[in-house]
Amino acid sequence: MFGKRQTGRSGCGILARMTPIQGSRHRFVALLKLFSSFALTAIAMPSLAIEEPAYQVVRQLEEIELREYAPYTVAEVLVAGPAGEAGSQAFPILAGYIFGKNKGERKFAMTAPVTQAAVAVKLDMTAPVTQTVAPGGFRVQFVLPRGVTPATAPEPLDSRVQLREVAATRVAVIRYSGLWSASNDADHLAKLQAALRAAELAWSGEAVYARYNPPFTPWFLRRNEIWLNLP
Repeated sequence: MFGKRQTGRSGCGILARMTPIQGSRHRFVALLKLFSSFALTAIAMPSLAIEEPAYQVVRQLEEIELREYAPYTVAEVLVAGPAGEAGSQAFPILAGYIFGKNKGERKFAMTAPVTQAAVAVKLDMTAPVTQTVAPGGFRVQFVLPRGVTPATAPEPLDSRVQLREVAATRVAVIRYSGLWSASNDADHLAKLQAALRAAELAWSGEAVYARYNPPFTPWFLRRNEIWLNLP
């Protein structure tokens, strides 16, 4: 009986006959396959689930894109900051609006839920969340689903939330991964500005910092962008 158990064809029997080095390699390969599967799923899922404002890339400057955005609607709030805390200050206010802290009574099509009842409306999440310097602090925006306008969006219950249509615009964009840190942002803003100077392109206004992922996303899978407005 003992001899048969040693020579069995089960996975446990195979591992039992492996040397310590072979067993370590086997476990490493299995973990690598598992991680690869997880990483591909994490990359693929946001692209399927998260809607973005419509745009076209009109010119490429190596890692810099020049984009033309169609008009889109945002819910925005002005917070005091500082820059590193603006997002966390704005999030509960804007998320409250998106997840139902509103007067409802609107009919939504496209990507948003469809309802005609006089109850709060929960809108679909979209990307990105943007942040830029503004008089009095920092303006943080949630992009609303396509097809929603300030006239059709549910009225906020919180007076700090403002609805606004962003006009068609042309921006220069640099995309990068990594942590949401002042140093990482500053490095890529400098690269973006240097590329525009080299191409003899002017920009105006403050930089817009666009975040596409929730905070729990691993730093190497994050999509961050900086936008500069072009004339």
